[in-house]
Amino acid sequence: MVKMTQEIMDTIAKQNPVPVATSSANGTPNVALVGFLKVLDPETILISNNFFNKTEENLDHNPKIAFVVHDSYTRKCFQIKGSVIVITDGKIYDEMKHWVDSAKPNMPKKAAVIVHVEEVYDSMPGPHAGAKIL
Repeated sequence: MVKMTQEIMDTIAKQNPVPVATSSANGTPNVALVGFLKVLDPETILISNNFFNKTEENLDHNPKIAFVVHDSYTRKCFQIKGSVIVITDGKIYDEMKHWVDSAKPNMPKKAAVIVHVEEVYDSMPGPHAGAKIL
């Protein structure tokens, strides 16, 4: 795992929804917009599975995820990739339920998806576009 910088974590916090990409066991891609995604610490991100269908199935067979965040004010853009663990009970799941309930009490809360950050790329156009930064 890698440790995200404060700049990367701030950029994640500013974007909602976040387009999240997964792929099936045979490589078929899927992108879904996620409204509940937040940084837990510099190595870990929490996503709430509220309505995942293809995304849930993909993560069951291929526990890898990627997403991109952009801050139009700072003009920073990052692509984050990692491995996931899906949690359906216990402390982390209960924390996710509380987080979602505080914003949208009637929202489904199927699972907490923990992302262990493995790679971060600079995604802004220019000379460093696509460069792995972490």
